[in-house]
Order: sequence, then C-alpha cells, then structure tokens
Amino acid sequence: MESTPLDYQSSPTKPPLVRDDIAYVLPMGVFLGFTWLSAQWTGGYALLYFVKTIATAIALVVCWRSYTRIRWSHAWLGVIVGVIGIVQWVGMQLWLQHHFGFFRPSGENSPFNPFEHFGSDAERYAFIAMRIFGAVLVVPVMEELFWRDFLWRQVLAPNDFKLAAVGEWGWAPLLFVSGAFATVHGNWWLTAIVWALMIGLLLVYTKSLGACIIAHATTNLLLAVYVLVYHDWSFW
Repeated sequence: MESTPLDYQSSPTKPPLVRDDIAYVLPMGVFLGFTWLSAQWTGGYALLYFVKTIATAIALVVCWRSYTRIRWSHAWLGVIVGVIGIVQWVGMQLWLQHHFGFFRPSGENSPFNPFEHFGSDAERYAFIAMRIFGAVLVVPVMEELFWRDFLWRQVLAPNDFKLAAVGEWGWAPLLFVSGAFATVHGNWWLTAIVWALMIGLLLVYTKSLGACIIAHATTNLLLAVYVLVYHDWSFW
C-alpha cells in the first residue's frame, strides 16, 4: 500500500513541524555530528554521549509528525532476528579481528571503559544507563527511520521518497542501504553489511518498520549485555 499524508504519526489536522526529508535527516545528522565531535575531543566522550543521546531524542520528537506511521506487526520475528543478529555481529566481528588485522579497533584511542574513567559507582552506572538508553531506545528508532524508511524509499523514488511503499522490494535499496549503513560503523563495516542485509530482508518480508526497530533494539540490548559481562569495551 502506497504511503499517503494520512500515514503521518500524528493527526493530519496537525501539520508537520519540519519538511519530510529534513525530518529524517536531522536526527541522524545530530547523532553523527556529536559522534565526530567526540572523536576529536576524546576527553569529553562521556559528556558528549549524554548530550548526543538527548539531542537526538529531542530531534526525533520535534520531527515525529513528519514520519510515516510505523507498523509494529511481526514484533516476534523482530526479536528472533535481533537475537540472530547479536550472534552474527559478535561472532563474525571477533572472527574477523582474529584473522585480519585491519578489522581490529584503531590503536589511536583505547576503548572507553567506564570502570576506569569514572571515580565513583554513581558516575559509572549513570553512564552505563545512558549508554543502554541510547543504544536500545534512541538509536534503533533514529537509524531505522533514516536507513530503512527514508533512504530505502529515496533510492526507489528519487523524486519523492513517499511515492515508494515502506518495505517495497528492490535490489538497489537493499545493497545501497546496507553499504551506506556500513560506512558509519568503522572497523565493523563488513559485519555491519551482513547485519544490514538481514534487517533489509526482514523489512521486505514484513513491510513493518516496527519489526526492524525491535530487531535493532534487541541486538543492541544483547550487545550491551555482552560488553558488560565480558568487558569487551571495543564493541561500544
């Protein structure tokens, strides 16, 4: 079913606050901007992550009326794919890092370890809580709206992305979005391509952006568990 203006998140009597394309790009731009800034100012990583998460969440709220209504069907399949995703992400990345040096984290900056950086438990656990909040609740919504709602449809309908349906099949968006997704994941780029292909196929099968958000959130939550259990901070 083609998307129409009636598919906005809010009532059509309340016009969107931001132009449609800007609404999808703005939260991602905020997130990537602060990510770049934290790479330049490594000493402010914790503070910038807090600001980045809150600013991205605010941008999503401000732009919410512009988004196509999210379908939450096939949530159960999203959870299953998310569980498969964490096995693929950690397993594949560890294998690549073991066999190929260029997949290992850069030696310029050591991974951020909150147990070494902060002097009190309150600070450590406040950061960890914010890190999980961002990874599980903010990032999946922001990224799935950008990658598999906006950019996917933009590839299918360059003149007006809303002319393409959510989850409409095409080799071009599947491959292009997966490749573009990998560009913002550093030394995880090959792992990210495989993960993104899996989520793209989930989108096509279910036509449910909500299922993709749930899969993304599930993978990120389980990745947080892995990091905290094994203290493998390079995955954060």
